[in-house]
Amino acid sequence: MADPRLQFGDFPVPVLGLAARSGTGKTTLLERLIPALRAAGVRVAVIKHSHHDIELDRPGKDSHRLREAGADQIMLASPYRSFWVGEGDGETLPPLHELLDRLDVGRIELVLLEGYRHLAHARIEVYRAACGNPPLAPDDPHVIAVAADTALDLPLPVLPLNDTEAVRDFVLGLLA
Repeated sequence: MADPRLQFGDFPVPVLGLAARSGTGKTTLLERLIPALRAAGVRVAVIKHSHHDIELDRPGKDSHRLREAGADQIMLASPYRSFWVGEGDGETLPPLHELLDRLDVGRIELVLLEGYRHLAHARIEVYRAACGNPPLAPDDPHVIAVAADTALDLPLPVLPLNDTEAVRDFVLGLLA
């Protein structure tokens, strides 16, 4: 039974975020953590928050042409992978529960979120002293651990940021 802090509404799969200020290394940690979790047998989905416009299609491809023709949503599927692209209004982020509902919950055991600091969900803070900002954890009740490149005096687990196995083991402990 997963740690109850990983419950997000009525979504049936544990949800754990990585949160930090921009440029701290959330994606870098995820790049190391995902294969470590996969090697431990955990199937992972990732939802990444971006403040920027994103473009997955390439001009000239059928899916791009259909979007340009006015389709509000496109799903592209093959035996190898599939993706969904939906047009937004340029101002409002799609609600997380809608994004979670698009996931195939039968094929995953964990959803990792990158960003989404504004939502109430369990998260690991990524902290680098060189970035010059104080940790978020003291003011964020949803931070359950900090992966840091320096020692921190906090009343919650502080994991060595550059020790992927330590971070993986913490996450596996949450899933046990």
